[in-house]
Amino acid sequence: MIQTVEFLWRQFLSLLPNLAFAILIVLASIYLAKWLSRLLERALMRRAASVEITALLSMTTRWTLIVLGVVTALQRFFDVTAFLTGLGIIGFSIGFALQDILKNFAAGVILLLQQPFKVGDSIEIGSFSGVVHTINIRTTELRTFDGRLVIIPNADLLANTIINLTRADRRRIDIQVGVDYHSDLQQVQRALLTALQGVPGVLADPPATIVSETFGDSAIQLRVYFWIDLTTSNLLEARDAAVKNIKAEFERQGLQIPYPITTIILHPSMSSA
Repeated sequence: MIQTVEFLWRQFLSLLPNLAFAILIVLASIYLAKWLSRLLERALMRRAASVEITALLSMTTRWTLIVLGVVTALQRFFDVTAFLTGLGIIGFSIGFALQDILKNFAAGVILLLQQPFKVGDSIEIGSFSGVVHTINIRTTELRTFDGRLVIIPNADLLANTIINLTRADRRRIDIQVGVDYHSDLQQVQRALLTALQGVPGVLADPPATIVSETFGDSAIQLRVYFWIDLTTSNLLEARDAAVKNIKAEFERQGLQIPYPITTIILHPSMSSA
């Protein structure tokens, strides 16, 4: 009995250094996990991330580091390779079954870190355009300009070109205008420039450009290019004002915007019949 106790005591003493080192590893991993998770939370808050996403990423980071610390500590006493291999096989099976969910999750993390847009931004993605309503870890909700709510998987967002309309401080607008063939094109250009002066937010630099594009069936087609300041105006307001001002200025100067004209030629044999 005494020999057994002595044997166990010697075994305990031999394990004591490894036990102390293992406890130190676990405590260090817990401290590091808390520190990194708090650092991540502050970084995400600065990026205006949602509370749910911040909490999820913070918790994932914390427990990942703690588990790594525990596994490293257990390695001091026995080989955990077989255990980790088993976990890897299980993890691979789960990952394969949930690959779409995990793909969208990873895409959500990347979007969160890169921040190509934020809630309230107007964006264009594929065939959809509207205002970002909600950014979740798997999906992003977009409220289109006609009021529809579109739920887009984050993986699709990451795989497509995103145009952020809000982050541009200016935008170019182009409007096509048709004028009568008898019109003086120099007068037309002056009238167009005068009309643009009353458009809200129109910029003098870059200046407006007027291009004579083509000869239409009943009119010479011109296209007007001008820039607006998005901090003081918006696209719809500026385009609406430009069309109204152009029509009013043309009427004031007697310039005609012709209707489509169809010329009918009757063959003499047909008219006699």
